[in-house]
Amino acid sequence: MEIHEDIVIVGAGLAGLTTALGLHRLGVGSVVLESSESLRVTGFALTLWTNAWRALDAVGVGDFLRGKSLKIIGFKIASQDSSRLNSGADLNLGNVEIRCVKRKDLLETLEKELPQGAVRYSSKVDFIEELGNFKLIHLADGSVLKTKVLIGCDGVNSKVASLLGLQTPVSAGRSAIRGFVTYPDGHDFEPKLHTYFGGGVRCGFTPCDDKSIYWFFTFTPSVFKYDEDEQNPLLMKQFVVNTIRNAPRHVTEVVERTELDCISYAPLKFRKPWNVLLGNIVKNNVCVAGDALHPMPPDIGQGGCSALEDGVILARCIAEALIVNPTANIKEKDEEFVQFEKGLKKYAKERRWRSFSLISAAYVVGLVQESDSKLMSFLRKKFLSKFTIGAVTKMADFDCGKLIIS
Repeated sequence: MEIHEDIVIVGAGLAGLTTALGLHRLGVGSVVLESSESLRVTGFALTLWTNAWRALDAVGVGDFLRGKSLKIIGFKIASQDSSRLNSGADLNLGNVEIRCVKRKDLLETLEKELPQGAVRYSSKVDFIEELGNFKLIHLADGSVLKTKVLIGCDGVNSKVASLLGLQTPVSAGRSAIRGFVTYPDGHDFEPKLHTYFGGGVRCGFTPCDDKSIYWFFTFTPSVFKYDEDEQNPLLMKQFVVNTIRNAPRHVTEVVERTELDCISYAPLKFRKPWNVLLGNIVKNNVCVAGDALHPMPPDIGQGGCSALEDGVILARCIAEALIVNPTANIKEKDEEFVQFEKGLKKYAKERRWRSFSLISAAYVVGLVQESDSKLMSFLRKKFLSKFTIGAVTKMADFDCGKLIIS
């Protein structure tokens, strides 16, 4: 069975749902294919910076999500390099808006704003083929979708990125263990980003609301002789607690309190920045967004934020391309593909350097914060800590614009 859809988005993650919602707000329909049976909410929570909130405001859900999260008012930093290890250092955020949002809340909010049936679950893509200007998307259930525009928001192992010829993301040489903790009677932590780094690790936590905490721990498995095949949450928890035993007590207590079903492990990958700069992120009527475009280490907290940016900008560019003569004849129908390509190329122009910069900054900041070399520890203690915080806040000061067609 062959189904015709003008715009098909593969992947119901942040980029996919935001793109679909942006298009919907502009009066353009699309269908989102999701391989799982329901929304994938693994990952527990996301720290969303100023640029992400601007994107969420653009699609009309920012204020609703603000009501479900605490505004972070500063950083609480402790470093193995510091003589004030247990007291840490406070850094204020000024006008930067940061909130930690539960992934489930974020994805469900975006989905609920879409028309019923816009997201099609249990729709795993088997392979994609070309038919003239069209793309044929073959699904595992045997159905085929014929589309004019194909958008890959299908994550790090993107099939759409492979179709474009983009190189496979490479290992960052590091991994992350993450957790989520619920305090039924409430916690008494300040709404700050509590971070501890040094000795080859970076660990921290952020309150999502008055009763929940999201924490992370990134490290180099080869240095710590960690078996990357080890997926036992009890052993992961013990490993984190033992590794950060010199951190302030309140940091280790958060990890110790975590239930085993609220701990996850993932190796960190990134796309080489020059591949984004020189590769095909758009080709004809196909493009990629989110982790399919710019997978990056989490060290500047911009993976999810930049996916939201992608969605708003991509929706706007596509909608602009659809402003065509309503009395188009058969000959002019071919022109529609030309207009789509122009819109996608505009999107690529806006996102190429931004993606390059984000990936590069994330890699460098991670290197600075986690390195246990004596030279890097000395430089970090003297001035690099403030430099990395400055780099993080600078990358977050980006405005994707409104959903207005010029």
